[in-house]
Amino acid sequence: MSEPHVTLDPDSLGPVERKLREPLEEQLSSALQAAAHRVKEGYAGESVDGVQARLLDETRSGLHPDVAAGFQPDPAELRRLAEAIVNPG
Repeated sequence: MSEPHVTLDPDSLGPVERKLREPLEEQLSSALQAAAHRVKEGYAGESVDGVQARLLDETRSGLHPDVAAGFQPDPAELRRLAEAIVNPG
């Protein structure tokens, strides 16, 4: 499983977010990577849907509440990460 990385769409960002894009991407990526490691280490046969939900919860718990509230990852990308944890093949 490769390290996940968050990339923000600049067209969906306001002026303040655009200025902070790089540090925000680093913070979000770091939280997602930490969540992926925790979920992978604690994986106990849950479904892909369950792992996907845990990834989102774990990622948000590692962020400042204001950042976590606005974190809306692409569901398809989060599902791919969950599938990689469930089926590491």
